[in-house]
Amino acid sequence: MNYINKEIPDFDVKAYQNGELKSYNKQNLLGKWSILFFYPADFSFVCPTELQDLEKHYADFKANNAEIYSVSVDSEFSHMAWAENTDSIGKIEYPMLADQKHQLADFFDLIDSDSGQAYRGVYIINPEGIIKSYTVNAMGIGRNAEEILRTLEAAQFVAENGDNVCPANWHPGEKTIVPGADLVGKI
Repeated sequence: MNYINKEIPDFDVKAYQNGELKSYNKQNLLGKWSILFFYPADFSFVCPTELQDLEKHYADFKANNAEIYSVSVDSEFSHMAWAENTDSIGKIEYPMLADQKHQLADFFDLIDSDSGQAYRGVYIINPEGIIKSYTVNAMGIGRNAEEILRTLEAAQFVAENGDNVCPANWHPGEKTIVPGADLVGKI
């Protein structure tokens, strides 16, 4: 299924954030850009490296009016125990969603039937709740927070400047392209 320009579903999940147990729903994602960052499991091996990388760039995401939501099918109590027992995870400031009922993972068809865990999906969602970018990796392939941030910035630029498009490796301030017949065969 293609998720581009699809609206995220209603959901209601528990979460762990900065020493507190909380609840999150679709309304929490509206009004700003959101990154849903699915990972297979707490207390695992590749996952903490990814979550640390996101935390390292968290201020950059916030500066771009975006919130990160890490998501796994673990409970909020597992998230809390992981943070309390692992120094690097204990430093994470963004919400860690507990999708135990698979409300989000099933919508995105991310559950691996053999393990029961979610594949490594990243969904960039605009302030209206519409998916503008997504990637899904196999369990053993970690992701890069800088590329997620770059993709977010490109999605934001295109949203604000619809007649301009962003070429490969584009970063804010660099030249964009205005599609037109005069460019056909010249790029």
